[in-house]
Amino acid sequence: MKKVSFPITGMHCASCAVTTQRRLQKTPGVISATVNYANEHASVEYDEKQADVSKIYAAVDSLGYKAHPDSTDGNDIITIERSREMKELKKKLIVSAVLNSILLFGAMVPFAPALLKNSWLMWALATPIQFWVGGQYYRSAFSGLKNRSANMDTLVALGTSVTYFFSIFSLIFASTFAQVGIEAHVYFEVSSTIMTLILLGKFLEIRAKGQTSEAMKKLLGLQAKTAHVLRAGKELDLPVEQLVKGDRLIVKPGEKVPIDGQIVDGETAIDESMVTGESLPVEKKKGDLVIGATINQSGAFEMIAMKVGSETFLAQIIELVKHAQGSRAPIQKLTDRIAGVFVPTVIIISLITFLLWFNVGPPPQFLHALISMISVLIIACPCALGLATPTSIMVGIGKGAEHGILVKDAEALERASKVNIIIFDKTGTLTEGKPSVRGFEVADNIDQLLQSIGIKKSLAKTASAYIEGVVFSLETKSHHPLARAIVTYLTDKKAPIYKVEKLIDIGGKGIQAQIEGHTILIGTQNFMEQKKTVPSKNLSTLSQSWKDQAWSISFVAIDQYQVGVIGISDSVKTTAAATIVALKKMQVTPVMMTGDNRQTAEAIAHQVGIIEVLAEVLPQDKEKKVSTLKKQGKVVAMVGDGINDAPALAAADVGMAMGNGTDIAIESAGITLLRSDITLVPQALKLSKSTMRNIRQNLAWAFGYNLILVPVAMGVLYPIFHIQLSPMLASAAMALSSVSVVSNALRLKSIKLSEGR
Repeated sequence: MKKVSFPITGMHCASCAVTTQRRLQKTPGVISATVNYANEHASVEYDEKQADVSKIYAAVDSLGYKAHPDSTDGNDIITIERSREMKELKKKLIVSAVLNSILLFGAMVPFAPALLKNSWLMWALATPIQFWVGGQYYRSAFSGLKNRSANMDTLVALGTSVTYFFSIFSLIFASTFAQVGIEAHVYFEVSSTIMTLILLGKFLEIRAKGQTSEAMKKLLGLQAKTAHVLRAGKELDLPVEQLVKGDRLIVKPGEKVPIDGQIVDGETAIDESMVTGESLPVEKKKGDLVIGATINQSGAFEMIAMKVGSETFLAQIIELVKHAQGSRAPIQKLTDRIAGVFVPTVIIISLITFLLWFNVGPPPQFLHALISMISVLIIACPCALGLATPTSIMVGIGKGAEHGILVKDAEALERASKVNIIIFDKTGTLTEGKPSVRGFEVADNIDQLLQSIGIKKSLAKTASAYIEGVVFSLETKSHHPLARAIVTYLTDKKAPIYKVEKLIDIGGKGIQAQIEGHTILIGTQNFMEQKKTVPSKNLSTLSQSWKDQAWSISFVAIDQYQVGVIGISDSVKTTAAATIVALKKMQVTPVMMTGDNRQTAEAIAHQVGIIEVLAEVLPQDKEKKVSTLKKQGKVVAMVGDGINDAPALAAADVGMAMGNGTDIAIESAGITLLRSDITLVPQALKLSKSTMRNIRQNLAWAFGYNLILVPVAMGVLYPIFHIQLSPMLASAAMALSSVSVVSNALRLKSIKLSEGR
């Protein structure tokens, strides 16, 4: 199984994308294929044993479009091609506008010179517009015909050709037309105006589409272009694309860090706001890791390149955003199906329109029938329909990326708009995730207890020092977040170290081990009760008062006797309470889920304003809690950062991983909050709701446009109001529809995510 993503140029409408997607899906060895018209990219998953990637590109080229395998120089092919196309369209548009203005002046202004009213001159002026300006539509339509498919270009080519060639026949065979009762009119200005307006609409659409990818341009602009590399004792300035792992680099003050790596010499302060959102620079010294595209603010340093090319942090973000912008939301499936059959259906409707007017219309029947048929062909362009969803997705996901909200795909973005309950992990999400020991006490009668148990305080001068050494020895072997806090605390106390044997780490409860033949237990109160340990009165009283302060409690027991208690606290994030208020305003119910005891959990929840608390939940049970809520009909989002959150993040309708979390948590989530900033949670939901609202507006416009104007083009207004739609007005309306959809999508760039709804 392999996956390849590549840009495609030459597509003109949604039907082009659907046709290309179908052809790719029929290519031997291809498992799935997605072609996005808005960002002009294809994503293909294929079996390497059955499919040759060159045949995948050839399948696209066979349709008359151009597949561009990823270039090694990093150039944005779509931007280059779009710029080239804009220049070509602009040149054709100027020529077409000048010639068409002369045609319209001669055809519609009564006092125009007789020369300009001459039909033969009109033919001469209209011909370059029809075949040079409109040549791309003929080429695309012919290519589609060879592949037994039809697209928007087919409609344009058909509509203008009928008008143009009918005018030629009227001019050459005027007398013959008169003999059969058909008035010999020429409509060169109509075919030319249609072509000019369609070209203008295409020019405006491409220019607007270019603005939808500004977020990607900003991300690409963050990358450093060159690096100072030490090779063979010389300092060379090389493009970052030529760097390899292990290269030794020099980074000078004011420069961007060229690549991800590790400092091997020097000290500095680095602006990492691109990654963390924190405005204050971070002090860095030998051994510290640095991230490419961050800015070195003070001292020069040397570093070793550890990640290059697609492995770097920024490259992975860019790839994630690119993939997400090219993904399809479930709401788009309907429009894809419609676009696939839209053009053939329109051709059939246009023929029915012609026959109806020709048989039951007013005289001259043929001309009325011809005009209505052309109007139907021109006005029913599927471009607006094809752009409605992907343009909003591109702008919305790009907007999120600018604010540190990385959306994995369009499906996650759509699901997030329906979330009505959101579960927060406590540690590292609602709290700072940096717990520290606030209290460490031993039993009042510790000396007598140890003596009765038969403990010899080897390596320790006092009973308290012995307990600290035992705890330190066990916790250094534990991976629990609280263990790190305990180890840090006891390191400063220089606790003695003992040999640990038969260690068992019991997830969510505690640890058990043997030291010098004695059984040591460290863990929760429930763990102590399960092990039937003998409580200490003063430790129980002390632990209760600590719980009232929302501290986490760990008891220490030796040979079934509780000998010590540790109080650990993790400060609540300053933005947590405001985040919960914002979610409640959005009618989203916040829930806290933690492995902590209920009393501690509820104390933390009370501080931030959460009412519903799921406490004492073991890591393996978090996913079950999420599934239970989903079975109750809730649309659930889960916010977490740890390995133990990964199953719950994957099980939730929308998983949101904090950017400072573990790789597996980020991989399991549909949305990654790049900074460890909890305020991004309501912002992500607002982004989702705004994007989906924008998509619905676009779809309403695109469907409404066709539902209303196609019948008008067919002539439904004529029997009552004697109004027949002009093909020129039809072409103007068609051009306006696509531009309107893209312009509406661009409004997403102006939404303020930081303000609650």
